[in-house]
Amino acid sequence: MRKVISFNMVTLDGFFSGPDGEIDWHNVDQEFNEFAIEQLNAAGGLIFGRVTYELMASYWPTPLAIEDDPVVAAKMNSLPKFVFSRSLKSVYWENTQLVCQDAGGEIQKMKQQPGGDLFIFGSANLASSLTFQGVIDEYRLMLNPVVLGAGRPLFEDLDERLGLKLINTKVFASGNVLLTYRPG
Repeated sequence: MRKVISFNMVTLDGFFSGPDGEIDWHNVDQEFNEFAIEQLNAAGGLIFGRVTYELMASYWPTPLAIEDDPVVAAKMNSLPKFVFSRSLKSVYWENTQLVCQDAGGEIQKMKQQPGGDLFIFGSANLASSLTFQGVIDEYRLMLNPVVLGAGRPLFEDLDERLGLKLINTKVFASGNVLLTYRPG
């Protein structure tokens, strides 16, 4: 059975974006890029909410992205993508399917299909919703060595405790630390 893996970059004070959605604090270098390629090689599909989809779709298919980061761009553009949104009427990024039904139920069906794991990149609102439904099998948090002081917390919509079990850590030379958790 495929796993659903949520990946987010977070600050030391627990924010996934600044107050206005800014992510200019992301600590990305060659080592991070190699990690990103490793994740994409394991992916059987990408899952996005509307906001993250629009951000990703506005960058990865562009000539700038293809020139600047050809390996990641090729993976991002070729992988099957599933966008969960009630407000979008259509999608334009290649290999993308718009899903307007219940995200938890649809993703549970997708987990039963053959293929590589399904990755949720960003999409904090969608990930919070799926967390409530018990759909996410693994959380990968890339802790960046920065404190914003204000922003959007990763789990802002949770109203009950979520117990997680640490299963792996990886320290990057940049100061980033990858923390991998499973529910439990």
